[in-house]
Amino acid sequence: MPDLTITMALELYDRHMPFFLGTVAPPPGIHVTALEVGMAPPRRHGIDRHGRMLKGEFDVAEMSLASYIVARERGRAMTAIPVFPRRLFSQNHIFVNTTKGIRTPRDLVGRKVGIWAFQVTMSVLAKGDLKTEYGVPWEEIHWVAHHAEEIPLDLPGVSLTRAPAGRDIGEMLLAGEIDALIYPHPPPSVLSGDPRIGRLFADAPAECMRHKAKTGWFPIMHLIAMKPEIVERAPHLPKALIAMWEAAKHQALDYYTDPGFAWLAFARNQFEAERSGLGADPWPPGLARNRANLARFLDYCRDQRLIKSAMTVESLFHPSVLDS
Repeated sequence: MPDLTITMALELYDRHMPFFLGTVAPPPGIHVTALEVGMAPPRRHGIDRHGRMLKGEFDVAEMSLASYIVARERGRAMTAIPVFPRRLFSQNHIFVNTTKGIRTPRDLVGRKVGIWAFQVTMSVLAKGDLKTEYGVPWEEIHWVAHHAEEIPLDLPGVSLTRAPAGRDIGEMLLAGEIDALIYPHPPPSVLSGDPRIGRLFADAPAECMRHKAKTGWFPIMHLIAMKPEIVERAPHLPKALIAMWEAAKHQALDYYTDPGFAWLAFARNQFEAERSGLGADPWPPGLARNRANLARFLDYCRDQRLIKSAMTVESLFHPSVLDS
């Protein structure tokens, strides 16, 4: 059988750099072409990675956990491995207009809150965390989506509108047209330092660490999805990709032994401080170590009407990696 060449669309993270540098060895008989495809420009191979994967453009891709779950329930031909290259705390991504008197999560009730889209993983996570951890029902918030949904949704009774076409959602927060914003990629207008914008949690890192101590996890945002026909041609590929990602992760870890590696002057100091709170490996692959996080997220998806069935954690992944 001739060698198999696959395309793999990834974001340009430090833990993915070894894929782009070609320093991670693929399994015998497989050639991996890593493509830098993001969700926002500039990117070498364009943007909209999740949407393009849903259309079957790539063999393997880093993909939104929420969109993948919705697609799977609707019968989309996709499978995945328990590798989670993007993780974020919702508590660090909730911004407020500081003139609106929002001091606590409960102050979001009845407010207009901007989001990328209703089914985006950060939106799902934040809505779920607000309801579960802070007693703020997502049903009592008026949601304003900046983008169309990757997969069409029918949400009768949900207060959900689209932001005006062409508007910068951060500028809408500055102008007070929305009261708060939950966003995975905060726009420059939000990060500009304008005093009219602040985080809901004044000490966001401390709140994130409190959440980590309570739940035990650094929340999953993305997984690695694959076309089933690729796995049919190379049944060993799912386990091989897990091994490749682990190798890339450990190479990236070595970057931080150099105090001058990153733009930040004290990156090594921050690296050491975070290890004490997040542990030696905040990026664990495998089903066993991520089961509780995934089960909670599936509960969030059901509660938010994104899925109707009681999906299991195992149903998300290829059978060959369920023992991981």
